[in-house]
Amino acid sequence: MKHIPAIILFCLSLSTTLKAQQVQPDTLTWGTQKNMPHFYEELKARLTWPMAWGNSKQTNFKKWRKQARHTLMDCAETILPAPESYSMSVSAREQREGYEARKIWFNVSEWCRIPAYLLVPEGEGPFPAIVMLHDHGAHFSIGKEKMVRPFNVSPEVMEDADHWAAGCYDNQYVGDYFAAHGYVVLAIDALFWGERGRKEGPDYDGQQALAGNFLQMGTSWGSVINMDDVRSAEFLASLPFVDAGKIGSLGFSMGAYRSWMMAAMSDVVAASASICWMNTTAYLMTLTNNQNKGGSAYSMLLPGLRRYMDYPHVAAIACPKPALFFNGTRDKLFPVEGVEDAYRIMRQTWESQKAGERLVTKIWEEKHFFNKAMQHETLQFFDKWLKR
Repeated sequence: MKHIPAIILFCLSLSTTLKAQQVQPDTLTWGTQKNMPHFYEELKARLTWPMAWGNSKQTNFKKWRKQARHTLMDCAETILPAPESYSMSVSAREQREGYEARKIWFNVSEWCRIPAYLLVPEGEGPFPAIVMLHDHGAHFSIGKEKMVRPFNVSPEVMEDADHWAAGCYDNQYVGDYFAAHGYVVLAIDALFWGERGRKEGPDYDGQQALAGNFLQMGTSWGSVINMDDVRSAEFLASLPFVDAGKIGSLGFSMGAYRSWMMAAMSDVVAASASICWMNTTAYLMTLTNNQNKGGSAYSMLLPGLRRYMDYPHVAAIACPKPALFFNGTRDKLFPVEGVEDAYRIMRQTWESQKAGERLVTKIWEEKHFFNKAMQHETLQFFDKWLKR
């Protein structure tokens, strides 16, 4: 350095100073705004989705699908061992019109034995089946009861479930609606909800601590939720009255995310329907979107996955399986522009595999809500693909 003329050193120093000023003006006195770093746009610009179909160097779709799923599962860092046996037991039954509701217990992993609702139609099986996936809603006192009408519960739980069915599902329990139309239905609590909730009682901030603790121990809360769902589908496939080749997944809001993730992670799921959860990172990672608040986002995050694929790219791993996506024009959580962007990306993938008729995408004149008309069209979708 002593041989470099002083004037050159001065110019180099000045250039470095000017560049620093361009990145961080002297007037900037804060580092984050609305929970976002001030350089969030630069971070988003670095996301090039190298593993996405069409971006990947792999041009054989079957090989790409295998590689993309491997990347997905690697990011999931699944460490909960699969159960040696499901060891299902039935603790209660209730006869309903055209089907029986059962409260069951089964081993979802080697470490977790969980309660669930299982609805079984009358008549001769085997039947098609649906894994029914509940929403987040920042409401943790119930989980599976959001999808299946509970029984043998306290008046408080019954009132809670009825209120939720009215507010999100148009006064209809979606699980019961499908069971009445000939589907076996399984609904579990995601970890942190209902009977798998906090011993100390529901607490919104507790989910952030839980997520942090999972990360400290080498995995993520989101991956545990996803793998519990996958193993629930595998459990359904083991039941003698279920047609193992005709298992679908259906969810609303966080349940929708869980649904398309299940379809991407496992071919046990033959068809999926996802109501009110699809978008792109470009439109979700803004100063005004709910996604930037943390909290609920932790239940739907796999560390590092965004370095490889965006949400619709991950969902496209399920291609060419039948998949349905509904969103609403008045859904404040998912900007319509991002919905359209995601639908376009997925449409390109399904059509590239000559499976365009297997992908249903529709934007309803609706808020963040799963109304009865949407439920009816979703039932028709599954009837088409799982009952023929």
